[in-house]
Amino acid sequence: MLEISVDLRHLRYFVAVAEERHFGRAATRLHIAQPPLSQQIRALEADLGVELLRRTTRRVEVTSAGAAYLERARAILAAVDDAGHEARAVAAGAVGRLAVGCVGSATYSLLPGLARGLSEALPGVDFAFRGEMLVPDQVRALRAGDIDVALLRTPVNDDALTVRPLRRDRLVVAVPADWSLAARKRLRVADLRDRDLIVHSGRRDSVMYDAVARLCHEQGFEPRVRHEVDETSTLVTLVAGGLGVAVVPEPVSALGISGVTYLPLAGRASVELAVAHLADRDEPHLLRTVGEIVALVRPA
Repeated sequence: MLEISVDLRHLRYFVAVAEERHFGRAATRLHIAQPPLSQQIRALEADLGVELLRRTTRRVEVTSAGAAYLERARAILAAVDDAGHEARAVAAGAVGRLAVGCVGSATYSLLPGLARGLSEALPGVDFAFRGEMLVPDQVRALRAGDIDVALLRTPVNDDALTVRPLRRDRLVVAVPADWSLAARKRLRVADLRDRDLIVHSGRRDSVMYDAVARLCHEQGFEPRVRHEVDETSTLVTLVAGGLGVAVVPEPVSALGISGVTYLPLAGRASVELAVAHLADRDEPHLLRTVGEIVALVRPA
């Protein structure tokens, strides 16, 4: 089999001459002198063993073989240019696919604006979003590759993750709107001593479950847990149904379920929202996404 060695320079030279139909104009277009251009085209024809261009005193004609070669040469150069654009876009973090998982409170208050902001900032990245995820589920999903980035509540004790704090959200108490308790301006943790509580989660390994339990223990009593649920929307719906009260991050109030009143919790109790990903992930589009999340969420 005959092996032919042709570099991209030869292709670009040939395309320029074939399109201009003139060596002088092609040389000007390529910013080179005409004699070297003529030599390169002759060398290309010699390597191929075919006549690509027919020269006359006035102009250059493309042969039938040259026309076929011109079509392929244009396609090759376009593909090379596209590959370069794609490589630069990947290196710049402008393209890719990412799945983002959110805890319940971020799902309703943050996710709509975040999805819009990320799509505008990184239009070449294909984003998928999963809401209503408990922190342990997010950690498992990050490790399994089911999600790439997580908006979660800390603390997260996993050395495999890089965790960047975003903000702190105050805790409030969701109470049924028709209870007398709803008329109060604020509540203390001690006011929850004899109240049925609705908490995250059924496996008792959520950050919010631990936070509520810790608040109650600091006031000297054991929380009276009536229901344990996985989803924030279910938790608030049960409150609206009069089955108990719930301590939740303030952004949960954006859920907008009727029949629920949110009261400030006395003191400075709060929980942290953070963004996390696997520490060994360093793809440019992932790192750019994390940076955009920080810019969109973190208070100025």
